[in-house]
Parts: sequence; structure tokens; C-alpha cells
Amino acid sequence: MKSILFGAALTLAGISLATTGAEAKGCIKGALVGGVAGHVAGHGVLGAAAGCAVGRHQANKRDREQNPAQPQPQAR
Repeated sequence: MKSILFGAALTLAGISLATTGAEAKGCIKGALVGGVAGHVAGHGVLGAAAGCAVGRHQANKRDREQNPAQPQPQAR
């Protein structure tokens, strides 16, 4: 149990240091959920990274639905 909590805390700390406030929307929650699910499958860090990406995608999608008048960002 200690290793699970340590891994989750380490992942959360790494993600929070690596992202800015604007980019973290949805990432923290997704990373926690993904990290737990990934740990059960034996891939905690990979699950946290995927959870962060999915969480950010969902948050951006929700923002676009709530504010349709905003211009869409250009793909690079």
C-alpha cells in the first residue's frame, strides 16, 4: 500500500511541476484515475500519462461546447 501511495504522490508531483495552470485543466484528475487503473494493470506511470491526456482532451472539449464563439486554435 505504501508503494501505491508513493507512486501516486510522485506522479502527481511530477505532473504538477511539468504543466502550467492553463494546461493542467483535467490533467490532475485524469492522471490520478489513470495511475490507479494503470497500477492495477501493472503500468502505473503509463496509465497516469494516458489519464492526463484524456483528462485534458475532455476538459478542452467541454470548454469548446460551453464557449462556441471562441476561435479554435490552429494545429501546428
